[in-house]
Amino acid sequence: MIVALALWAFAWPAARTAPHELPVGVAGPAAAADGAAKQLEARDGAFEVHRYADEAAARDAIEDRTVYGAVVVTPSGPKLLTASAAGPVVAQLLTEAVTAGAPEGTQVQTDDVVAAPAADPRGAALGASVLPMSIAGVAAGAVVTVLGLRGVRAALALVATAAATGAVAAALTHSWLGVVAGNWWAEAGAFGLAALAVSATVAGFAALAGPAGIGVGALLMVLLGNPFSGVSSAPELLPEPAGLIGQWLPPGAGGTLMRSVAFFDGAGGAGAAVTLGIWAAVGLAAVLIGARTRRSGPTSLAAESPEAAVRGTQQGVSVS
Repeated sequence: MIVALALWAFAWPAARTAPHELPVGVAGPAAAADGAAKQLEARDGAFEVHRYADEAAARDAIEDRTVYGAVVVTPSGPKLLTASAAGPVVAQLLTEAVTAGAPEGTQVQTDDVVAAPAADPRGAALGASVLPMSIAGVAAGAVVTVLGLRGVRAALALVATAAATGAVAAALTHSWLGVVAGNWWAEAGAFGLAALAVSATVAGFAALAGPAGIGVGALLMVLLGNPFSGVSSAPELLPEPAGLIGQWLPPGAGGTLMRSVAFFDGAGGAGAAVTLGIWAAVGLAAVLIGARTRRSGPTSLAAESPEAAVRGTQQGVSVS
């Protein structure tokens, strides 16, 4: 059953990769831009077209992560603005779509507004970081549970482990490999928050449901969250509703936040940060609640035991 679930979760999105309401922009005078907008809108819901007055406004929208790219209509022909840092697969897809729709013999000028780093032009390293971060979070939650840490001690251990994970991840990706180019501390915070959201959820499941909760958390984060994250391409390229579900889970939200802080100065990452914060807070709350529940069990039994002993004695006297 688990093997079938894993094959479905990983193979289905890969086999159905295509744009679904992918946000793109069209800029230029209204009369001239109408044709480009209609060409994009005619592709059966593949693109969500945003209109902009000029190239400068379209560039701002790309840098704010409102759109993945934009077609600028100029007297000499269409000009395509892309952002390979937002997803090299999307940038390539837009290049092919605009080139195919341009008049025959027209040369489409392309400008990469927010380029992927030279050390990782295809975005492979950032995409590959989601699974290790998910596994690290699951491992941290499992270790805290197995070691028998409860309540505040468990919560502090999870937070400390996540902070260390974030620092190590930033040191590897930023300082050593150079595949991310944002603020180092912001990147460490994004990595750490993503790890905490996973580890706290796993530990929270275990605190409420016992060791079986570790398995539930691992299945949710690794077998579902990772393939639905869309980090290696884009959430809008996954079949619906996989992309949306993936952004509600820590791996997908973590990937979005990491990309935002690494290349866009945090633009477009607020929603992902809130999602991760909710998962982390709920998970830590479950850890604390689980510890109180376990403490209340033995305490209540101990409180009842003298009364039970008295009742047992009275029954013994009556029988004799």
